Amino acid sequence: MRHAWLARTCLFVLAAIVLAGVGRGRALRSGSADGPPVPRQSQAGSTKQSVPFAALIEPEDLARILQSPRGQKPLILQVGVRLLYREGHIPGAEYIGPASRDEGLRQLRQRVSSLARSKPIVLYCGCCPWSRCPNVQPAYEALRTLGFTQVKVLHLDQNFGTNWVAKGFPTAKGE
Repeated sequence: MRHAWLARTCLFVLAAIVLAGVGRGRALRSGSADGPPVPRQSQAGSTKQSVPFAALIEPEDLARILQSPRGQKPLILQVGVRLLYREGHIPGAEYIGPASRDEGLRQLRQRVSSLARSKPIVLYCGCCPWSRCPNVQPAYEALRTLGFTQVKVLHLDQNFGTNWVAKGFPTAKGE
């Protein structure tokens, strides 16, 4: 009898741990503001802190904002490579260039120089899996350093094709 009680207790504790992990994983994927920042690989290969969860926007949420007839639309800036922009980008997005390079950051700063610091801006790259993207972090940091307060980063977990195009969200091609 004691063994049965011990076995049930162990199963209960294990189930609670599993359910807590599932809930935590769901919160992390949805970009909850109370979770830690999303880690990404630095160029040296070590993990460093990246864009905070509060600054992330999921593809479904951005698509809903863009399709809504109401509300102010954000400025959308693609901070990745030109080839990806030509092949497909979010309608209305502007190409800036890779923010991992000085020229891309220079173009980003120039583009936003005359904007109000409260202007909603969404950055995205989509070149590779989120954990290895070299472009969104420098672009986000540059805008925050310049004093922009409404900066969001489109969370593309795999890449633009998988997390935007394949889901049927609006896409434009060419320059």
